[in-house]
Amino acid sequence: MTDKDLISGKILLINKEKGWSSFDVVNKIRGAIKKKFSIKKIKVGHAGTLDPLATGLLILCTGKLTKKIDGISGLKKTYEGTITLGATTPSFDCETDIDKTYPTNHITKKLILATVKTFLGTINQTPPIYSAIKKDGKRLYKYARAGEIVEIKSREIEIYEFSITNINIPDIDFKICCSKGTYIRSIANDFGKRINSGGYLSMLKRTQIGEFKINNAYRVDDFIEKNLI
Repeated sequence: MTDKDLISGKILLINKEKGWSSFDVVNKIRGAIKKKFSIKKIKVGHAGTLDPLATGLLILCTGKLTKKIDGISGLKKTYEGTITLGATTPSFDCETDIDKTYPTNHITKKLILATVKTFLGTINQTPPIYSAIKKDGKRLYKYARAGEIVEIKSREIEIYEFSITNINIPDIDFKICCSKGTYIRSIANDFGKRINSGGYLSMLKRTQIGEFKINNAYRVDDFIEKNLI
């Protein structure tokens, strides 16, 4: 891979590790490219944010292909993860501590599978307060961290597939294919409510975006070593 290739435009498939923000990955790759080829400027952007606690496929575009980011971001996305039932957190995941606990004795496999079906198709979803969505020019997570209560508008999303791959109460493993703009954390929170308990997202991995698959992705350091050095 040459500097001309990267400036003309390349799609880079990265397997993001836990603890990295999507912007951390972009900055790391951009910095490595600039250092390797001794260039002062190169466009690098990502097509679809992954939360720091999530892992998996992150698509980066370089150079002229950054113009394709919106199109790639709009592709269907597939995730695998775990919902922990019987409790909730303010962030709907493990970023914040458990704030409430709920009973789980009534939860059966039959109830879980019946609840899954209620999410399929076109649904309205309210994003979590701990998110980067802007309201009145301010990120929602900033309101949350300041303890401010704000109204969050729901949005229409599409759930194409949703299946349970393992049940070990309080944890249930799942696979989901969904549209752009879907918050899996909100799915976990809503799932807990619909099952008359609580729920939060305890693990998430993105495995596919459109036809791009995690099997073809590199960890950040491996990408730099194998493709840039």
